[in-house]
Amino acid sequence: MTLNGWLQILLYCGIIIVLVKPLGGYMTRVFSGERTFLSPVLAPIERGLYALAGTSEREDQHWTSYAFAMLMFNLLGVVVLYALLRLQAVLPYNPAGMAAVGPELSFNTATSFVSNTNWQNYGGESTMSYLSQMAGLTVQNFVSAATGMAIAIGLIRAFSRASGKAIGNFWVDMVRSTLYVLLPICIGLTLVYVYLGVPQTLGPYVDATTLEGAKQTIALGPVASQLAIKMLGTNGGGFFNVNSAHPFENPDNISNMIQMVSIFAIGAAFTNVFGRMVGNQRQGWAILATMGILFIAGVAVTYWAEAAGNPLMHAFGLQGGNMEGKEVRFGVAMSSLFAVITTAASCGAVNAMHGSFTALGGLIPLINMQLGEVIVGGVGAGFYGIILFIIVAVFVAGLMVGRTPEYLGKKIEAKEMKMAVLAILCLPLAMLVFTAIASVLPSAVASIGTAGPHGFSEILYAYTSAAANNGSAFGGLTGNTPWYNITLGIGMLMGRFLVIVPALAIAGSLVTKKTVPASAGTFPTDGPLFVGLLSGTILIVGGLTFFPALALGPVIEHLVMIAGQTF
Repeated sequence: MTLNGWLQILLYCGIIIVLVKPLGGYMTRVFSGERTFLSPVLAPIERGLYALAGTSEREDQHWTSYAFAMLMFNLLGVVVLYALLRLQAVLPYNPAGMAAVGPELSFNTATSFVSNTNWQNYGGESTMSYLSQMAGLTVQNFVSAATGMAIAIGLIRAFSRASGKAIGNFWVDMVRSTLYVLLPICIGLTLVYVYLGVPQTLGPYVDATTLEGAKQTIALGPVASQLAIKMLGTNGGGFFNVNSAHPFENPDNISNMIQMVSIFAIGAAFTNVFGRMVGNQRQGWAILATMGILFIAGVAVTYWAEAAGNPLMHAFGLQGGNMEGKEVRFGVAMSSLFAVITTAASCGAVNAMHGSFTALGGLIPLINMQLGEVIVGGVGAGFYGIILFIIVAVFVAGLMVGRTPEYLGKKIEAKEMKMAVLAILCLPLAMLVFTAIASVLPSAVASIGTAGPHGFSEILYAYTSAAANNGSAFGGLTGNTPWYNITLGIGMLMGRFLVIVPALAIAGSLVTKKTVPASAGTFPTDGPLFVGLLSGTILIVGGLTFFPALALGPVIEHLVMIAGQTF
């Protein structure tokens, strides 16, 4: 590890902290229906969209209506995107003549982008037409991110409203998320990326002649616009197969820093939105502090492991950090930081090959995803993910002091606990059950690229990434097979909607409850004690659930590496 590396990491953390309040304040005004500096331009468009949808900003929905609208919208998204991919060969804006995408891969891709996972069992520049990239994938990048933001806002209203029956309007929250937050920021980011050298064109691929005289086709396309939303919306699906390791998608260290900031910006700001809407910003800072502790711990371990390198290489006199699978222009520090950020935020974009990390370096991205999108997490999804753990933490605190647990004056009772536990358990169900089956199924085992515990880690990482709606890959696993395309697609749907529906049920239950005034026996949830309790709850639940599986993969791989054994 170097001083320069840590200074870059601290610079990144500082930028995120500085952005939290202004972005959080702006988002609060947007979702509260207040006037913003963009209102003169966007308000007429907003009203027009409501008219087309047959709704109004004054029309609130019960949580069941909110959930039904969300599910139907996303089901339509899966059907439309699937059809677009299957018919790609006969549709326009296909200058490279891409063939139709196969049925299993189309299913996997449709569920992937609609669920905000963006797992890619294909190479973007060799599989997708411009129309599929723009009208299919990029559109879902926006609306899947907006869906997560809408769910988070609905849950926040459940705490901020004294009593009632409605949690908001899904269509209104979707429109405002897209129109006032995602779209304006992405327009600015797109222009910045173009200035830095990222392509944005509808022209055909370019044929070039190399110095050796060979012919080479250089893939181009509308890259900058997709890059902007893939990072800001924590989608992660790259235009190119190697994602943000490609120089057209991530030209230099400036673009690399902008991309990392984009991944965390909205998720971190949601904690401030929560604090503002419940009338106590300290509550939001406490949640952000919990996220920050887990994040810094993960960065420290990953950076240390990658900087230390492989002891087997040291035995041959090769010193220095582990640069396998990393871009020289980013180095160990920024590759390690990017890996932790993208898996903490369920983004899935990568600027290095996670499967080439050391065993402990690859362990942290796995744990980040297995904890359930709570270390900042996806836009909106990270916030409602950590709220589930908050409910468990305050319930435990209530048991410890012999009082009915409550959070922000809302009593946490049996219904909320059942829904929270159901949502938390659906992730290990999808991750571990599919991993166990794939580990003994001959056709699934045949897809792994490495023998020994690393091969098991490839399978575990794939299903963890899918269910956590992350989308990054460990590498080495041949995922474009009927088994993996279908089961990973199912895992993505489970990890997305089996969390969202219980979260909305919790919102529907809490919004009807009257706020109980704080008393001398109320457990404070805005101080260091609560931060420690919440951090411990997250680690204990994650540790007890996933440690046996991790012991079979990266943990044993690290031990045999120290012992000098290879596979």
